[in-house]
Amino acid sequence: MGRELIVLGLAFLLAGLLARIGRRIGLPTIPLFVGAGILAGPNTPGPVLFAHPEDLELLAAFGLIFLLFYLGVEFSLEDLTSGGRTLLTSAALYLTLNIGAGLLLGFAIGWGTKEAFIIAGATGISSSAIVTKLLVELRRLRNPETSLILGIIVLEDLFLALYLAALAPVLGTAANTGEAVLLFVRALAFLIALGLLARYGRAVVGRVISAPDDKLLVVLFVGFALLVAGIAYQLGVSDAIGAFMAGLVLSGTIAKQRIERLVLPLRDAFGALFFFHFGLVIDPGEIGKVAVPALAAVCMSLLLAIVAAIGAARLNRLNREAAANIAFSVVARGEFALILAVLATDAGLDQRLTPFVGVYVLTLAVVSPVLSMRSKALSRLIPSRLLPAPQPELVSS
Repeated sequence: MGRELIVLGLAFLLAGLLARIGRRIGLPTIPLFVGAGILAGPNTPGPVLFAHPEDLELLAAFGLIFLLFYLGVEFSLEDLTSGGRTLLTSAALYLTLNIGAGLLLGFAIGWGTKEAFIIAGATGISSSAIVTKLLVELRRLRNPETSLILGIIVLEDLFLALYLAALAPVLGTAANTGEAVLLFVRALAFLIALGLLARYGRAVVGRVISAPDDKLLVVLFVGFALLVAGIAYQLGVSDAIGAFMAGLVLSGTIAKQRIERLVLPLRDAFGALFFFHFGLVIDPGEIGKVAVPALAAVCMSLLLAIVAAIGAARLNRLNREAAANIAFSVVARGEFALILAVLATDAGLDQRLTPFVGVYVLTLAVVSPVLSMRSKALSRLIPSRLLPAPQPELVSS
């Protein structure tokens, strides 16, 4: 027990201290948390403070769950469905461009057909955790483009749940086509059930978790979030999307504002641990072997993010600054790509997938926050003729 407490305390302190130093020179905290994990992990020279990253795996999962749970509580079902057809079109544009281009890149690299589908998934889905953290840190939750960003990443998360089920034969989690179809249908049914609960059953859930005392309310909503996330995971759906849907259900209850306030310390503390753990599993020594294809994937993702953001901004009548905010936020990649890499390794696929995904994700985890902080200046590089409609002013970020 003592060793585990020391490891946990060191993780929090290292992440916090490095992030505090970085904030003084204007750097975002996310890549600094990741950097702290890399420096303290077993894959870098010097003293190894964390020889077993798996020791923090469960607590890091809490970070992802609380990040997505907060996001679900912050935005109601009505907020996320108000985009209607334009939101669906925008998300479809992102998914089509990124999944399609990722698949082509995977075939071009030449590691194998199964590996190409893993690369397509890794390069095709944004990081809900990083995007959420960026929106919070940059104080953009009330910007006009934020509902669109959230809608896109939520639909991407819904897609990834189905994509994971569809990849069951590739990853060895389904013995045959019939079992793969069953996994797909089960995941889809669970997501539909959660959506119906968020729409029609939130009053009942609200009565179950409500409590006049804040201490009891924390216990109840944490239990609800973990329960839904765990069920989602067991059914083959991302625990992150399960946590988001749990928050979405509670966003329609009378306890919403109290839950938003009470979950903040959990979100910030365990969110830092999530990114720290992310850094622990990256091996810098493998970078040289996959640097060229990984950087090609980074360039591809940045280009497609800008193209898709301009298209989404035109569909939703947003201006150039909003388009830049969308592009540089949604381009972040993270937890889903790492999950795919781990699953691919367990399935006996090409071992180069793990360092490839690590380099790709870490690069975008650094680039996305840095570019997002400068999106207002970078938006001037977008030709005004591409977004000609008059726009409302953005909330200051």
